[in-house]
Amino acid sequence: MANVVVTLLGDDRAGLVGALAEVVASHGGNWEKSHMAELAGKFAGIVLVTAPSSAVEALAADLEALETAGLFEIQVERASDAAAQTTASTRVLLDLVGQDHPGIVSDVSNALAQKNVSIDELETGIEAAPMGGKLFKATATLEVPKGLSLEDLNEALESINHDLMVDLRLDDA
Repeated sequence: MANVVVTLLGDDRAGLVGALAEVVASHGGNWEKSHMAELAGKFAGIVLVTAPSSAVEALAADLEALETAGLFEIQVERASDAAAQTTASTRVLLDLVGQDHPGIVSDVSNALAQKNVSIDELETGIEAAPMGGKLFKATATLEVPKGLSLEDLNEALESINHDLMVDLRLDDA
């Protein structure tokens, strides 16, 4: 079996996920994991598919035909074996809430990179703060290098801006 990562972007409309899923299934592919969302009238997503190695080229061609049909801008990449991931890190869930300001994602991601922390998943949003203004909220799954304590990581994130309230905890998964 081969791992294939599919990224897509298109105008949001009914049937997009079904069109993609039909192509995956027609090649004996298994839809392993995905993140998809409608953002400002666009539908964007990323999907991990496993498929028989012999079917990958045909799968990629049929997925790219969705682009030709005008459904998506699509990119198909063969990926490495997910089982070969390094074990030299610990998974941590980051919940971050703070006053929104331009550059907050840049500030947080740079602080993480300085500590050699990799972001596996990131979800962000902005909502009204109870006392006025806007709150930035982020949830991320991080790969923290062994030897880096959660206290050190928390300190690095809090040093970005005193208005950030950071909650870190180990992922039970």
